Amino acid sequence: MSQARRTFGVERRSIDFIPETERHGKVRSLFTLWFSANMQITTVVTGALAVSIGLSLGWAIVAIVVGNLLGGIFMALHSAQGPRMGIPQMIQSRAQFGYFGAILPLLLVIVMYIGFFASSGVLGGQALAAWTGLPVTPSIIIVAIICTALAIFGYDLIHRYEGIVSAIFAIGFLYLTIRLLTGHSLAKIPAPAFSLGTFLLVISVIATWQLTYGPYVADYSRYLPARTSIATSFFSTYAGSVISSIWMMGFGAVAVAIAGAQFNTDAVRFVVEQAGPGLAFIFYILVVLGIIGANVLNLYGVFLSSTTTIAALQRFSIDLRTRIFFVLGAAIVGTAVAVVGQGNFVENYTNFLLFLLYFIIPWSGINLVDFYLIRHEVYDIDAIFDPNGIYGRVNWRALLVYVLAIVLELPFVSTTIYTGPLVAVLGGADIAWIVGLLVSAVLYYLLARAHTTEKAAPTVIAETAPED
Repeated sequence: MSQARRTFGVERRSIDFIPETERHGKVRSLFTLWFSANMQITTVVTGALAVSIGLSLGWAIVAIVVGNLLGGIFMALHSAQGPRMGIPQMIQSRAQFGYFGAILPLLLVIVMYIGFFASSGVLGGQALAAWTGLPVTPSIIIVAIICTALAIFGYDLIHRYEGIVSAIFAIGFLYLTIRLLTGHSLAKIPAPAFSLGTFLLVISVIATWQLTYGPYVADYSRYLPARTSIATSFFSTYAGSVISSIWMMGFGAVAVAIAGAQFNTDAVRFVVEQAGPGLAFIFYILVVLGIIGANVLNLYGVFLSSTTTIAALQRFSIDLRTRIFFVLGAAIVGTAVAVVGQGNFVENYTNFLLFLLYFIIPWSGINLVDFYLIRHEVYDIDAIFDPNGIYGRVNWRALLVYVLAIVLELPFVSTTIYTGPLVAVLGGADIAWIVGLLVSAVLYYLLARAHTTEKAAPTVIAETAPED
């Protein structure tokens, strides 16, 4: 069967299944999309946290590499689900949590999208303001408007945008990286004493960056032909996301080690000034383009997740007007959060990242175990859209595992909001994400496997054989 032709009008599909006649695109687009999504200032700020939290530059780089290599595995495993399922990532959660039970993780994911949209929007607004001379608040709004337009057009235009700017980012940040490393002396940077607890905490923060892509990464692979193999989807996504994240986070760690408080006060200005006299305006544009590339994914994710949530309670058609309503509504909320929270950005952003970790990890463990180990990549798609289908209205087993995993994470949580009783024993380490992942994966596997042996195997739709 020939591939459908990619078009760049407003996307017709939303949360519904993508039939094979409409599948299109090449798997390499996953590399450029996720490479582009991470080549931006928010990733740089995340890497700077490794040094700001208390690691030496050398150990910060090690933690950045380890955290991304580990977190990227789970993120890319979710991406590989897209071609096989042909539906958005979070609506697939109905197969684990039930038709209505999936609303709980959906609501948490919507909060996550809004938070990332707001935090990235602050940095984009700062860059646009520094470039144009406009106040920060109107600049945040302008960046949000551009993201809104891209999100309304949807999947194909998002892929096209990310593909184009990925090459621009690679060239621009290569130049900035060379300027950063050759324009400053790294020999005199002080090296704090190594702390295993701090090292593990930083790995947790970095791994979170990759893991929190899990609830929407398959949204951007679901139009690929069903014959696309798990391996090619996985490695294209993994390489794009991990390479760019390590690069940008390493850049951030070096930058804050050199500049200290100057970087934390105005990260955007410090990064752009590395370009040298007369070139700053080019790199302010680069920063703004990067924020747009990241934030359009968050906005598109809110659209898919919010329509999935509301459609479970009240069925409705998703036409152009509905699409604009949901995207615009999410953009308004996210922009308002960005405007209100722009003052104390770095601290608020750190707390936000760590907060997300405890709720996203158990969902990821349950989803991946169900897809790869319980149902072996085969689902009844029609039943996912049917409240009376084989996946049920509420899967209390999955919800029990999900809540239990979060509760068992709490003793290991280390944030400024709450610190668990076992954190001090571990020297300040935060290993809650490891606990949450293992508990959710193991318990769900045992309960789901025992439950499926009690019933006849569900009817499944035939899948196309994978193409390696």
